Amino acid sequence: MINTRSLFVLFVLFCGLQTFEAKAQSNRSVYTSLEEKQCRVLKSAMAGDDGYEGRCRGVAGYSLLLSEGDLRQNITVITPQGAKHSLDLWDVISGGFSSVGPKAEWRLAKQKPTALIIRYNASEDPDKPDKLTSYLAVTKITATEICVTDKIPPGATANEDARRAADESANKPCFKRQ
Repeated sequence: MINTRSLFVLFVLFCGLQTFEAKAQSNRSVYTSLEEKQCRVLKSAMAGDDGYEGRCRGVAGYSLLLSEGDLRQNITVITPQGAKHSLDLWDVISGGFSSVGPKAEWRLAKQKPTALIIRYNASEDPDKPDKLTSYLAVTKITATEICVTDKIPPGATANEDARRAADESANKPCFKRQ
């Protein structure tokens, strides 16, 4: 026979699991383009500038600055207040020749960005420059910091791993330059 105390314990456990599950499902993804034709060109090698810079739309007032120089690309997150936070991808993910993927994945909680996931393709083998390693760079977005916290290697569960890392990124330390 189940007593009242046992029922209460089961009820509390059930409610706790429901709350945990709801929290885990509360973040959602929104995608924005990083393709050159979708970004406003600020600097162009064709125009005689040194390298390329394009400002790409983000979410909730954020934007992304895509920069390229010396066959390496980087992203700078620009806050709604105009503060710029370089992700230093060529220092914290890979120093090889690189390019970012065609879209940015923003993780949002209640319409507010909490993290960003960028695909970062790097040529790391000088003997095979056409062979690319495709990492996922996870960036936390908090009131005090915007920085890369995780480098997800290629794999069958890389996208899920990156989303999980993004949803847990707020209290993680920033990656330092390699």
